[in-house]
Amino acid sequence: MAMTEPAPAPAQIYADLGVRRVINAADTYTALGGGRLPEDVTAAMSAAAAHHVDADELLTAVGRRLAELIGAPAAHVVNGAAAGLAVSVAACITGTDAAAVGLLPDTRDRRDEVVILASQRNSYDRAVLAAGATLVQVGHADSTPPWAVSAGIGPRTAAVLYFSGTQFERCAPPLPEVAEAAHAHGVPVIVDAAAQFPPVANLTGYLDQGADLVLFSGGKGLRGPQSTGLIVGRDDLVAACAANSYPHHSVGRSMKTSKENALGLLAAVERALKLDWDGEYRRWERLLEQYQARLDAVPGLRTWIVPTGRLGQTCPRLFFQWPQSIDATAADVERRLADGSPAIAIGVEDPRSQQAFINPYSVLPDEEEYLIEAVAAAMRALSEGES
Repeated sequence: MAMTEPAPAPAQIYADLGVRRVINAADTYTALGGGRLPEDVTAAMSAAAAHHVDADELLTAVGRRLAELIGAPAAHVVNGAAAGLAVSVAACITGTDAAAVGLLPDTRDRRDEVVILASQRNSYDRAVLAAGATLVQVGHADSTPPWAVSAGIGPRTAAVLYFSGTQFERCAPPLPEVAEAAHAHGVPVIVDAAAQFPPVANLTGYLDQGADLVLFSGGKGLRGPQSTGLIVGRDDLVAACAANSYPHHSVGRSMKTSKENALGLLAAVERALKLDWDGEYRRWERLLEQYQARLDAVPGLRTWIVPTGRLGQTCPRLFFQWPQSIDATAADVERRLADGSPAIAIGVEDPRSQQAFINPYSVLPDEEEYLIEAVAAAMRALSEGES
């Protein structure tokens, strides 16, 4: 059966550069451009581009509006979740002390250590170092009891860092226990929840569990501009985040956002808070059930639907697994689909395994049929021994 290529994107700019369109059935990965921008977000960004404003005044107003919408004490827009982590750590080191802010990443005699759980070490924690801080690792890869968090806190501790999501929490104590241990020493807790949206409840849920600052990526589940991040939390610490951010000259100066991005993120949050997420979830389920029926027709394939995303987000995924008789790893199948035009990105948890998944979050209606036929065709060809 010949596949019909999905309708071309409205913009020809990628094709003019010789860059292939990607159908994203993997996740809102930064490497794939994050989430898709809805029309109301791009409209807000376009409107923002038409005039000049005072950046400090705009970011203050947007932060105030975001806090009201979300129901958080305070909010601030930064240039991505990693920037949010660097700025949040800076805030815990300096507060709003202008002299301290101006010296970073030179921390002088201020508290500049950040406690991190061994089981949560990952490539994003290096953003802590950008603020001039030192990481203090506690616990072990397979467990970190709350007392280990307490034991790691000393006179130079500025904050305790906690990464949210099933991948990071599986060998860590629950956030409320970490927060209790930190607060007993008067130390704030920063939660990196970059990809933890949806559900909407997460926007305040981590604060309710004891976090003092929480970071979200604006360009993932929220579907805001890719180069935005959202910080919510305590008034005093968010004010310190603003002091260490663009347009001020601190560690956040090189991580500047723009007036277009700030208003784009505001529009994205407004949209996200109005969206019928239950209806979205049911739509994703129906689509994956249709996909499952198509893949079940491929000899040897086993399929199942998982109700959550790879980090526990409320978005289902369809897994498909092929038998050992098919001489192909997940990396082989991923590469085969990525080599097409348009390219297709599928989800792979272990590239050496023989299973992959389809995530519907970023798939457009005009891509749905092409996506499943391409995946099914690739698996049929492999099952028949084609290279």
